[in-house]
Amino acid sequence: MKPPQPKKIRKIHIAHGDERIDDYYWLRDDTRKNPEVISYLESENKYLENWFESKNDCRKKIYDELVSFIPPHEVSMKVKHGDYLYFSEISSDQQYKTYYREIDGKKELVLDVNKEAKDLDYFNVASIIPSPNNQYIAYAEDLSGRREYNIKIKNLETGQIIDESIYRSSGTVVWNKNNDTIYYALKDPVTLIENKVFKHKVGTDIKEDILIYEEKDTEFHLHIFESRTKKYLNIYSSKTEASETWLLDLDNEKSKPFCVLDRSEKHLYSIEDTPECFYASSHANDKKNFEILKFNLDQINNYDSWETVIDHDSKILIEDFIAFPQYLYLEIREDGLPKILKINRNSLERKYIEFSEPAFSCYLATNNDYLDTEFYYGYSSPKKPSSIFKEDIQSGERDLVWQQLVSHYDENLYEVERLKISVRDNTKVPVALVYKKGIDLKKAPILIYGYGSYGIIIDAAFRTSILPLLNRGFIFAVANIRGGSEMGRQWYDDGKILNKKNTFYDFIDATKSLIENGYGDSKNVFAMGGSAGGLLMGAVINIEPELYTGIISAVPFVDVVTTMSDESIPLTTFEYKEWGNPANKEEYDYIKSYSPYDNIKPSNYPAVLVTSSLYDSQVQYYEPAKYVPKLRENSTSDNPILMKMNLVGGHAGKSGRLNALEESALDNAFLINLVSND
Repeated sequence: MKPPQPKKIRKIHIAHGDERIDDYYWLRDDTRKNPEVISYLESENKYLENWFESKNDCRKKIYDELVSFIPPHEVSMKVKHGDYLYFSEISSDQQYKTYYREIDGKKELVLDVNKEAKDLDYFNVASIIPSPNNQYIAYAEDLSGRREYNIKIKNLETGQIIDESIYRSSGTVVWNKNNDTIYYALKDPVTLIENKVFKHKVGTDIKEDILIYEEKDTEFHLHIFESRTKKYLNIYSSKTEASETWLLDLDNEKSKPFCVLDRSEKHLYSIEDTPECFYASSHANDKKNFEILKFNLDQINNYDSWETVIDHDSKILIEDFIAFPQYLYLEIREDGLPKILKINRNSLERKYIEFSEPAFSCYLATNNDYLDTEFYYGYSSPKKPSSIFKEDIQSGERDLVWQQLVSHYDENLYEVERLKISVRDNTKVPVALVYKKGIDLKKAPILIYGYGSYGIIIDAAFRTSILPLLNRGFIFAVANIRGGSEMGRQWYDDGKILNKKNTFYDFIDATKSLIENGYGDSKNVFAMGGSAGGLLMGAVINIEPELYTGIISAVPFVDVVTTMSDESIPLTTFEYKEWGNPANKEEYDYIKSYSPYDNIKPSNYPAVLVTSSLYDSQVQYYEPAKYVPKLRENSTSDNPILMKMNLVGGHAGKSGRLNALEESALDNAFLINLVSND
């Protein structure tokens, strides 16, 4: 049961006259083929297996329990595209979905992902996009987990692949009106940032592809999509605090992209076109929570002439919006809770779609057609599986059109609460909780989940993966700490760059307050976070190593200074406005003061499970691979420090639904084995 002990090779990083020692830097292998590195990762996996074998290895039992929640057969919501309805089906024993389309009640096969993935270690389909006439589909496949997608074109009439020449794309495709050409975004082979948009005639050599747009600023990356009116290709270039939109007229084969509004610092905007005018959400001029404006084509690049339709409100965040001929629908957030707002485009009369549970998630669902007479939105809560509703835009009548099926589940057995917890600077942090009715809250083990980065909102949604824990008496809590945008964009600003430590302190203080207020047993306090949430986990146990009994740190971003100092590492330059640029001494010093890898010191660390994948494109595998041995050698406790490294797969782990359940079972079994009954 001795843990692996990789060799040490002293590496000195020097910046601003400061030295950092890294004994495990040698574990970085960009080829991912170094036998010594692979051997070490395999030894970590073996050590994890040995630990479970010495304990109550309930992984299989938990896995079977998770599988039992899957219904025998599931059908997705059917989405209209021209005369066809597109949807997917999956059976309980399948790893992947099978995609179909339907016309006049007749079902036709579009793509069987199980067949495509056969005999492959990893396979993921990012998107399936029908051509306007429904004769073809373009789909994007990832064979490694690096999110570098190969694009294939399939003729649905013959079933033949007629084009498979595009590699390393972002996975998104937009068709032209003639059904013979696609637009796609290509990734830089080193940084993996999407920076070029090409036009490709189906069936031709990619050497003939036409470069439509190139982003030369390495802090920006591209995203392309078709506007809901089907008139424009939208090229959206953005970084953390700024964006720029270019449009290409799909009605004119000879058209070139034009810029809607030149980029400027600290101005994010996005647009929606209608036949009458354009609408934009914008947070220029310190209107951080966004306002909605409208403008005409002759007002392009003249922001001062744009007309405000919905004013900025410091208490209401506008997250997203879409337009229909008579109405706008907005996804907004007030006091941390989501709402959907319907606004008459002429009278500006407002109506809310509101929900009664204390904590929940609602969102704009698939609404691809500007001219549709029905609006679709989604809803979920910690105890309610996901549902999709439609609203008749004119009458306002609403109907349930799709619901996630969960076998052997009764939502009435669970309780949902929402608290506002005061942290050390008197800021109130929202926390959503779910637990099984009838448990003794003060004696219950508690698992607290956090993220708090990129302005990403972690809603109180349904999670099948935690049901085994809830059914064993756990409390599950989601802390909406600063660094997300749950309480508005200021909430985000207060948890990034030189304010990043607020994220960690919020999580620690929320944990302590929950225990003090009778939620959870102080001997059984657990925490979980992934990616930037893994950074959170690493930071909080350096600050408060004895507060938590156990930690799950998934694909953790833990070596912040080294990564942010190296522009060759994928996505680094894009994130300067999130973490800071270490070339700036003030930002270097601040990052170093919390970077989990740099702040490991002899401490009574809790039990820790780190999970990662060799081909992770977001957080490179060598960050957790270095972190684990350094943490282990500095831990003065007898608590286990384990790592599970998938030797295939990416940021989301292995591909396939059943494989994902195995990973959830691993997490659950780790926590269950740590619960103290003293």
